[in-house]
Amino acid sequence: MATTTPLPPPDQHREPPPLLGGALWWALCAAAALGLAVCSSLEPHRVWGTAAALGYLAAALLAARRRSPRTAGAVAVTGAVLLPLLWLLAVHRAQLEVRVVARSAGLLLAEGTPYLQHPVVPEDFNPYLPAMAVFGLPEAVAGPGPLTDPRLWMGAAFLGALALALPAGARSAPLRWIAACPLVALPLAVGGVDLPVAGLMCLGIALAGRGRAGAAGAALGAAAALKWTAWPAIPVALALLAAASRSAGRPADHGEGHRPADRTAARCGLVALLTAAALVLPAALRDPGAFRAHVVDFPLGLTDAVSSAASPLPGHLLANHVPGGRTLALLLLGTSALLLGLSLALRPPATPADAAARLALGLLLAMAFVPASRFGYLVHPLVLVVWAAARQTPDQHPLLLRVRKQVSR
Repeated sequence: MATTTPLPPPDQHREPPPLLGGALWWALCAAAALGLAVCSSLEPHRVWGTAAALGYLAAALLAARRRSPRTAGAVAVTGAVLLPLLWLLAVHRAQLEVRVVARSAGLLLAEGTPYLQHPVVPEDFNPYLPAMAVFGLPEAVAGPGPLTDPRLWMGAAFLGALALALPAGARSAPLRWIAACPLVALPLAVGGVDLPVAGLMCLGIALAGRGRAGAAGAALGAAAALKWTAWPAIPVALALLAAASRSAGRPADHGEGHRPADRTAARCGLVALLTAAALVLPAALRDPGAFRAHVVDFPLGLTDAVSSAASPLPGHLLANHVPGGRTLALLLLGTSALLLGLSLALRPPATPADAAARLALGLLLAMAFVPASRFGYLVHPLVLVVWAAARQTPDQHPLLLRVRKQVSR
């Protein structure tokens, strides 16, 4: 007769999928990095592109010579993250976001708000929520230096949150794969505010999947206090908690089975909202006008200053090239949010992987329609999808079960 036996559980030494560990993958990464080095007008991007292209090329050669994917991945991380990061720290170069975060921390300490009162040019705007200034506090307190650079603390928060979101015995390899990906390696080296947000979203969903409603709420509330892009993660986690509690609880013949699920989700939501409010409201109430100008009007493209980071995504193209396009883009943005909400109500996610995939899709649609969106925002759905795939154990996937035929005597 035929029986199904789960494959052995993953460990930190498991090999990556063929695409991520193959020579073709690293060659494609090298081509992308080289293209950025040639085409970009930003010095940090050119530095990263040159170093990363060499690192990816070396990884491709190692993979072609049948060296272990672990070795090739380590070489890729060295070339795409460590070397450009050390060089940029030494010459005091970073992406604009790093300087914005450092300035916002100084303003927070001096004036109680991380926002300039009368921003004029795009560089004056701080489109992040107040908690983002936390990553600039070491520099604001101790002065500029390699160890106080905000990008180090943002990268550490991202990797730390992601590590906690992964199974304890399977962290090393997934972290190496994610860090080596160009969309992640670039902001790790030049500075990127989206990484800690993505890491905390993964952690919040992972904690919700483990039934730790309070801890999940705290992680998601912290993410929501960094950027607006984290807010969709809260209803997704609530739907996951409610669905998991109902499936594990008693039958709801008399309406009793919904109460534990509702209490669990409500606890998570309450903690998330209280955490976000505690981190956001003091600075927002200090100067409501500046808060709105920086974190609402500017990201939505409603100010005279146009973000230099905007990419030619559908929302940006509609807002700039179609009469009434800004209104249409915002309408599409609201429609995508409504559809995500309906999908959560009609078919809530059953597992953390399902929740991460649903959130990734919702964020992808939202980023496509925001008038001031940019390609860098794609790191959110990318990290969510890769994290979901990396944390899955074989017994959660029927396709990964090994069928062993045994003939009975």
